[in-house]
Amino acid sequence: MLAKTYSPIDNALVFEQPYADQISISAALKKSRMAQRQWAEFTLVERAHVCHKAIDYFIDNKAMIGQQITQQMGRPIAYSPNEVNGLAERANRMIDLATEALADTVIEDSSHKRRLIRKHPLGTLLIIAPWNYPLLTTANSVFAGLMAGNSIILKPSIQTPLVAEHFVNSFSTAGAPKDLIQALCLNHTQTEQLLHLGDIDYCCFTGSVTAGKTVEKALAGRFKGLTLELGGKDAAYVRADADIEKAVRHLVGGAFFNSGQSCCGIERIYVAKPLFKPFVDAYVSEVYRYQMGNPSDPAVTLGPLVNAKAADWVRQQNEQAIKAGATACIDSQHFTPTNDQGAYLTPQVLIDVNHSMSVMREESFGPTVGIMPVSNDNEAVQLMNDSQYGLTASLWSQDRRQVEQLGNSIEAGTIFMNRCDYLDPSLVWTGVKDTGKGASLSTFGYQSLVQLKSFLLEN
Repeated sequence: MLAKTYSPIDNALVFEQPYADQISISAALKKSRMAQRQWAEFTLVERAHVCHKAIDYFIDNKAMIGQQITQQMGRPIAYSPNEVNGLAERANRMIDLATEALADTVIEDSSHKRRLIRKHPLGTLLIIAPWNYPLLTTANSVFAGLMAGNSIILKPSIQTPLVAEHFVNSFSTAGAPKDLIQALCLNHTQTEQLLHLGDIDYCCFTGSVTAGKTVEKALAGRFKGLTLELGGKDAAYVRADADIEKAVRHLVGGAFFNSGQSCCGIERIYVAKPLFKPFVDAYVSEVYRYQMGNPSDPAVTLGPLVNAKAADWVRQQNEQAIKAGATACIDSQHFTPTNDQGAYLTPQVLIDVNHSMSVMREESFGPTVGIMPVSNDNEAVQLMNDSQYGLTASLWSQDRRQVEQLGNSIEAGTIFMNRCDYLDPSLVWTGVKDTGKGASLSTFGYQSLVQLKSFLLEN
């Protein structure tokens, strides 16, 4: 049976490959164990050298990889190659942090006693990667996992399988032990079976809440670690002292870049009442600046969603909201001749919305955003927390002290001030509530990828 990848651009078949059979899965696991034992003998300096050379591979092949990303998941070619830049930034930072993160913790080192805690590799990591940012989401775990001495089994999304091949090739050409990182084409059932058998030592999963629950269930009773980055309904709050021009520019990008298909994309905005009308007017004008169409065209800035089903979900949310009293601010006719059909979806800005509407509470993962006026900080925080998710929150203000104070009350893993939709690899990336569990990036991203071992050495 073949796994087939169809492009959202025109529904053409992009790539097909057979699903791995049980023999090849077992062989991959065996080879991964052998490679990991070799890799664990490399010093941190030697691992860093290999990882840097792997990054060079991506940089050298940036244009080709960008074209493939556009073809596979529909992001405009004007942006796709830049994902390589993001990979390099994150990977280089994690490599730089490895010495600190993986150093022994020495409790005592005297003439008669030495006490320390050492970080050992876990073994083999299974990374289940999504399609929306296939390089970045994979890199979050790959480079830290490898620097910690582990081997990698990579299960890419069926939508972006070619990205996995680039990770394999990059480390192969960089001089890593053979089979240190391998890619497996697996269906959902095979993935669950692999997890349930307990032949991997840790799983890093990025995807939907529903799929995350399935992964967690499959690992139940295996006593294996798990990081989950799941859904989001990230909110922004524009305070009365905000720089409107800056807030509009960034929050439009935060909502509509990548056709709104970002884990930390802005899906709802709360604006101080005195600023509401000028903010909305400026916001709508900025949205009209997008050029929608075939993402292979360098002039296009808004491409299709990953498939028609995803687009239909957002259409449904918009239609339900409008029937319940919301006002649509964007005229879809402005974006013809794309005709707002199939995977192509006109961006939308909704006002007169409230939290009884799906578009303000359930993840959209598409180019739509609801904007509500609020009377004060307390109301804004209450509404921002009125969600099952909690990945990031974005606050727009000139008062850093007040924003930091408000951030203590906001239920999210990252608090931004005057920016959004970004990952700083020096800061921990984590979420609360149904957004998931565990962490990646920063020195904290290493903690779950190692096995702690204590030494008490006496004369």
